[in-house]
Parts: sequence; structure tokens; C-alpha cells
Amino acid sequence: MLALICGQGALPTRIVQNCYMRPLIASLTQFKPDELIPDIKFRLETLGTLLDLLKQREVTKVCFAGGIRRPNIDPTLIDDSTQALVASISEALVEGDDGALRVMIEIFERAGFDVIGADEIVPDLLPPVGVLTKRLPALQNHKDATRGAAVIAGMSNLDVGQACAIANGQVLAMEAYGGTEWMLNSLTARVRSWPLGGVLFKGPKIAQDRRFDLPCIGPETCQQVKDAGLSGIVIVHAGVLVLDVADVIAEADRLDLFIWVCEAPL
Repeated sequence: MLALICGQGALPTRIVQNCYMRPLIASLTQFKPDELIPDIKFRLETLGTLLDLLKQREVTKVCFAGGIRRPNIDPTLIDDSTQALVASISEALVEGDDGALRVMIEIFERAGFDVIGADEIVPDLLPPVGVLTKRLPALQNHKDATRGAAVIAGMSNLDVGQACAIANGQVLAMEAYGGTEWMLNSLTARVRSWPLGGVLFKGPKIAQDRRFDLPCIGPETCQQVKDAGLSGIVIVHAGVLVLDVADVIAEADRLDLFIWVCEAPL
């Protein structure tokens, strides 16, 4: 049986919709899923109890999907089953996003669960190489994409983000704690002063474990890119999830943006 450890956003729902049998759904109490009703709610302070419950429900596979933020830990709420995990949980909370999730996966694997990626359940979330839209990227967009790939590679060791905005070879913004939407919103004020052009580039970190935290785009990303004054979106093949591919393409066409799925490295 599969358990979906889900956060917020549209991805957990897409996974459930594509499962032959409904998975068991668990979520952190502090981060209620947007569309799904959890079977189990837990806190990090009761993670050991969650692992016990999953075993009781005969869960063998676990998939992490959806966004969360780092919860505050209340030491008084740590239960007996979680005491042995306190050191690992503490380590995860001081790591970057990638490091923190890696520690959490190790906890689940040591408990005997097989951790799988969202793309194993819904392979259609990874579109093929090529330009998906009516609009094609220009030569400068290709150059900006190459620059974007180099920026993501440089950011990887810092473990801070998986996206950047590039125009005419210049780095306009890099993704950090606030996520892609926050990064793009930071550009909207500049659009009033001058047209930016350029691309949103998204790709996984170097040597990232692709079973978790793959970057993603959805229909709303297209409007954010348009509002930021960019010309299109470049994503790395097999490294970025696209939610509702047909809807994303239709929205990009409506907004006269391009979406280019490129091989990596450029």
C-alpha cells in the first residue's frame, strides 16, 4: 500500500487522481492540504508514532509531495515513539531544503519504507524535450537559458533554490525561501519602468535526489511569468514537474509565452 505524505498545492491531488487505489494520506497538522482530506494528521514531534501507524496500515511505499514550511518544534509534545528520532529531526531542521528532506527520507527508509518519486506514479508530469507552445524561443532566449543552467548549478551547493530569471545574460532574480512566485513578484515593479524580456529557468539541483522536491510549474506560473515581463519558461527535461500539461500549454499560448523543455546541461 502507498502512503502519500502530502503538503500544500496541486501536486498531491494529481497523484491521488492517478493512483489505481487511493493511497493513505498523511499530512502535518500545521500544513493542511489544499484539496485532500488526510487520513492521518501528525506533527514532527510525533513522527515515530506516524511510522508505527503506517506499518499497522500495511504501508510499504511512501511518496512525499506538496509544499510545507519548517514547523516550530515544541519539545513538550515529543512522544515516546519519537524520542529515538530527535537527533535526526534536529539535524533536518538546520539543513537546507534538500538536506532536510534527505534526512527525512533516511528516517523513513530506516523504518523499512520504500520512498518513491511523484513521477513514478504520474510519469505524464514530465513532458518530452522540445518547445510545447506556438511561440518559439529566440536566439537570446537560448543564450539566457544557458546562463540560467549555470546559475542553478552554482546555487546547488548552497541549497537555496531551483529557479532564476535571466534577461540578456543578466541575472534578474534567484529563487530562495519565498519560492518561485515570490521571486517573480519581485520583478513586477520593474516591468512598469522597462520591458524585461528574458526567461524563467527551472531545473533540479546538481545531484538532487529526484524522489522529492522536484521543481514544478502549473497554469498559474504562466500568468506570473507574464506579469514579471518575461518572454517564456525553460525547464530541464525529466527534472521539472508540469501540472496539468494541456492547461499549462493553453495558458502559455493565450499569454503569448513559450515553454521549452530542454536537455541538461545546456
